[in-house]
Amino acid sequence: MIDTTVAPAGLSRRHLLKVGLLGSAFLASAGLTASLSGCSASMPQAGFAVIRESDLAFLRALIPVMLEGAVPPEKLPQAVAGTLESLDYSLNHLSPELLKLTVQLFDVLALPITRGPLTGVWGSWENASAADVRRFLERWQNSWIGLLKMGHASLLQLVMMSWYSRAESWAHCGYPGPPTV
Repeated sequence: MIDTTVAPAGLSRRHLLKVGLLGSAFLASAGLTASLSGCSASMPQAGFAVIRESDLAFLRALIPVMLEGAVPPEKLPQAVAGTLESLDYSLNHLSPELLKLTVQLFDVLALPITRGPLTGVWGSWENASAADVRRFLERWQNSWIGLLKMGHASLLQLVMMSWYSRAESWAHCGYPGPPTV
């Protein structure tokens, strides 16, 4: 199971401003590059309101690794599909600014020019092993770059909230479900 604790970063205000400025510039340039290259198609994949085809490859590699230990292997395909459905629903109900940032994060992870150096996954997400995804998550979780730590925390929260909002996840954690009224 993935360690879900987030260690507080010891940032000074000056360092935080520098990281924020550099991160914003990086995400903006990556987003611009993605949109100019056609990678950042704003059209959602059929059956989804927000999630695009370019996001699916990454999410289908990420979700099984994050759900390891919480889902029996034989139920993993249904759990991934259900988590994607819940994630799409959640993304569709985000504020426009948060959705824009999330789409930029997905663009950075989908673009080969940024994916390789930032994640260590140099090939496509479809060919990434579970070990590759684990190394990527550990790399971002333990990075000295605050923006990557925030990206890790965002991905973790998005996937975990999407999975644990589903009724089929409740038995694993001992939650009986909401009371009937």
